[in-house]
Amino acid sequence: MAETLEVTTLRPAPGRTAKDFVEANADVNAYLQRQPGFLWRRIVETDDGRIIDIVAYDSLPHARAGAAGITGEMAGSPVHATIDHNSVDWQLTTTLQYLA
Repeated sequence: MAETLEVTTLRPAPGRTAKDFVEANADVNAYLQRQPGFLWRRIVETDDGRIIDIVAYDSLPHARAGAAGITGEMAGSPVHATIDHNSVDWQLTTTLQYLA
């Protein structure tokens, strides 16, 4: 199966920073590591202050299930308070090429 990426771009909530976002993800990280098909996660900050959060799964069905839990099982996570929810762009995409 093709590697599937969950790619989320967002801005921190007013008064919050990328560091706040990363620190508030402790419970989400633990959740992700329990998910079937989870491969890896990267969080980066762009020069203009946007955060890009990329989560890799081994398949689209696993990615959909894992992502659903972020707004379901993990709805009470402190990470949600660190996000400007009007800025969120979220998508699932299949990897076309992987070069290590």
